[in-house]
Amino acid sequence: MLFGADWLGESLNTMIAAGVFIVLFITILTASFGVVREADHLAYQLGEPYGTLILTLAIVSIEVILIASVLLGPGEFPTIGRDSIFAVMMIILNLVIGICLIAGSARHGDQEFNAQGAVTYLSMIVLLTSIALVLPNYTSIAGEFSATQAIGISALTGLLYGIFLWMQMRSHRRYFVQPPQGSMTIKTISPSQTEQDASIATSDSHSTCTLVIRSCVLLALIFPVVLLAHYLAIVTDYGITATGAPIAVGGVLIAIIVFTPESITAFKAAMNNETQRAINLCLGAFVSTVGLTVPAVLVIGLITGKQVIMGITNTEIVLFITTIALSMLTFNGQRTSPIQGFIHLTLFAMFGLLLFYP
Repeated sequence: MLFGADWLGESLNTMIAAGVFIVLFITILTASFGVVREADHLAYQLGEPYGTLILTLAIVSIEVILIASVLLGPGEFPTIGRDSIFAVMMIILNLVIGICLIAGSARHGDQEFNAQGAVTYLSMIVLLTSIALVLPNYTSIAGEFSATQAIGISALTGLLYGIFLWMQMRSHRRYFVQPPQGSMTIKTISPSQTEQDASIATSDSHSTCTLVIRSCVLLALIFPVVLLAHYLAIVTDYGITATGAPIAVGGVLIAIIVFTPESITAFKAAMNNETQRAINLCLGAFVSTVGLTVPAVLVIGLITGKQVIMGITNTEIVLFITTIALSMLTFNGQRTSPIQGFIHLTLFAMFGLLLFYP
């Protein structure tokens, strides 16, 4: 904040850009881990699905901030919104889910989950993602929405997502809770937590004061991201231009920064036999990503007048359809399968290959 304007001005070179990027990357990633830690405490205090919902919304808010900083920056990145959303989909629905399925099965065997909740998530993903990323390729302006379409889609996406959250927390909460079973409990304390953390989660489960304090700390940890996101966008732009890397790398970088902490939390949940929580984190994260990011990106485009391209390429459409079909087959039954995990990882590897060698 003190020296960014000078360091990242006309005198910016490769050495300075690399140093600033490393510092900003570590700082923002550390803040994201802090957000996850506080949200994780709230998760165990509030129970499912409230806990993972708080965690997901906090993480997705950071993503929206980073994307907005790029859109509002000096450069032109009309595809940053779609690139980030698509990268999140491939990372969450293939890489993270694949690792969770394999790791959880290796430790506990095939794990049970609530199929109704998974199907509900996937239904939201199919509709929202198809509208946001595929439909624009067939509108009057190829790859873009007109102003009227952008307003309508933003409103419909926000409304549907709001209805989904309401039903998830109220009338259909049972869809997103681990089903009762003999060898599993609905909620356990992660073995990775210290005894002090477990004690806090138990003794303060009904403490309003504790909830308020942790919520304030969570919001405070998002603050550095808000302040530094603009500078990260500048050095990222410089790095992509200097190295000749694909523009989509910017979206992948945002996805990695934002969802690494939550991915680790999902992995721990799978290892702790909390399969439903892992599913809530993964599928819920992507539903929230589309439900919040799409309206934010479209509104920013309308306000600033900047071009916003949402339509993905034909190659990405194939990866999208394959990912959705594979996810539906994976969560079609009542138990996980490590074989499906390896299939998801293979699809993610194909995404990485096509990213740099289209």
